[in-house]
Amino acid sequence: MSATTPKKIKNLHISTVAEDARETALRYGLGLEIAEFCTAMNMDDAFAQWDTKVRTEIDGVARIMFHAPFNELCPAAIDPLVLDVARRRYRQAFQLAPQYGARRIVVHSGYVPLVYFKSYFHERSVEFWRERLAELPRDITLLLENVMEDSPELLAGIVREINDPRFRLCFDIGHANTIISNTPMDEWIDTCAPHIGHVHIHNNYREWDDHNPPGDGIIDMRHVLTRLTSEIPDDATYSIESIASAPAAEWLAIEGFIDSPR
Repeated sequence: MSATTPKKIKNLHISTVAEDARETALRYGLGLEIAEFCTAMNMDDAFAQWDTKVRTEIDGVARIMFHAPFNELCPAAIDPLVLDVARRRYRQAFQLAPQYGARRIVVHSGYVPLVYFKSYFHERSVEFWRERLAELPRDITLLLENVMEDSPELLAGIVREINDPRFRLCFDIGHANTIISNTPMDEWIDTCAPHIGHVHIHNNYREWDDHNPPGDGIIDMRHVLTRLTSEIPDDATYSIESIASAPAAEWLAIEGFIDSPR
């Protein structure tokens, strides 16, 4: 392979945050990452409606992942009643995901800057996720996503201490570039690469978490994806997590990261 030819992305999915996710997944032969239950209440009274929507979306799609709920959920919550809500919501999600054929589940860290001391957050998070792993079947993998962290060491440290192959990082490229982060992208990759089990692909202009296609933003996405496809574990998965999936997939195909449509 020449220096200018990128390594192909294997096991690529499209997040259903994009309205055209199913169409693009079928066109390119990709998987789907279910995002409908990022909002926890969709698992409650209106569940039948959301369940029908999800089952329609994933029909005929070969590979499925699941994004767990995250709104107001924090594994390191100080109030024990708030922590109990997090436990209950994650248990709901972990019971639901396998019903759609998903064995890989993305979870948010719940970290909020200036609210938690990092040492406290680390300790409580390790305890929380070890409890969850003890409750899960051995074939379920949890993928801890960076969202509001200013540097990669907090989540990488949590994953290292838990030291379980079923608990890995979801490296969100766009989140590592928002105004909250004060760490260069290459440093994020240097620290996270050995622990990455999943990657979220989207771009932005740093001021906001825009979830743009990879070609629309200030991140040098070709450089980032070239590093990731070469340096992270071969069994890692990826998801396009842009609001519109068709231009994202087209960019990846033009740049040589995936094959053109069948």
